[in-house]
Amino acid sequence: MLFISSVIGFFMAVFIIMMTIFQEEDEYKASEKLDDNVSKSEIAKHGVILRYSRPFFKRYVSPVVARMKGKDKYKDLYKRKLASAGLTDILKPEDFFAFKLFLIIGFPVLYVFLSEFSQANWPYEYIPFIGIGGFFYPDIWLRGKIQARQKNVIMAMPFVVDMLALSVEAGLDFVAAMHKVIEKAKPSALSDEFIIFLREVKVGAARADGLRNMAWRINLLQVSSFCATLIAADSVGASIGPILKSLSVEMRQKRSSEVEKAGATAATKILFPMMFLIIPAVFLVVGVPLALEMFFGEK
Repeated sequence: MLFISSVIGFFMAVFIIMMTIFQEEDEYKASEKLDDNVSKSEIAKHGVILRYSRPFFKRYVSPVVARMKGKDKYKDLYKRKLASAGLTDILKPEDFFAFKLFLIIGFPVLYVFLSEFSQANWPYEYIPFIGIGGFFYPDIWLRGKIQARQKNVIMAMPFVVDMLALSVEAGLDFVAAMHKVIEKAKPSALSDEFIIFLREVKVGAARADGLRNMAWRINLLQVSSFCATLIAADSVGASIGPILKSLSVEMRQKRSSEVEKAGATAATKILFPMMFLIIPAVFLVVGVPLALEMFFGEK
């Protein structure tokens, strides 16, 4: 009886495990069908590490992370950051945290593979530090994505606001003017945000709510000021054409001041490389021949 009970218990455990695996496989296939709108070329734009690690952490780590306790904490932590980086369609907050956990193992495995493949015999004592670096690498990568996207938005804003002002003064309403900007302006992060705004308005959201959402996603002072001004003008029924013109002039002045500021700090940034790299090289090229000439001349 004990043997029969053990056999029955074993087969029941195997059955439960297999049912769980197949259920997770069905859930994964269903989620993959929902993510079909994200192409592999779009994922490849965000780096080699994300491109090749996404299938693994999304399949095996994300389901585990989605069941963790306290998942709302990292959802609140990464939701806005992913929106600011323009990665909402590619990574969910739980996927991003799974990405961090996956690289704790992924980076050391890659380190060992490269060490064995190249026969370099790299020391394995660094593996724990590489795993820690793998956990923090996605945060550094995400911060760089946010900064690059915000810079792209700042550079595109003056032209886009000019186009909006011209379109509104030509008789178009604000939504139609945004459509015209998307058609005529160069592709940019700001144009992508306008597309999201128009999509939200199309499904029934108020223009004020759409502008607030856009300011929340971009998380930039200039855009927040731009959206707040448009919301205030729309609430009182004022004409936004002159407001857009004044905003355009103000943004061009701010961009010019930022460029001047960057040019002024460039001289300071190049000072230390010049002191420690360029000046010693010049000294060696000029001083060593003179020193050798004096030495051999005395001899």
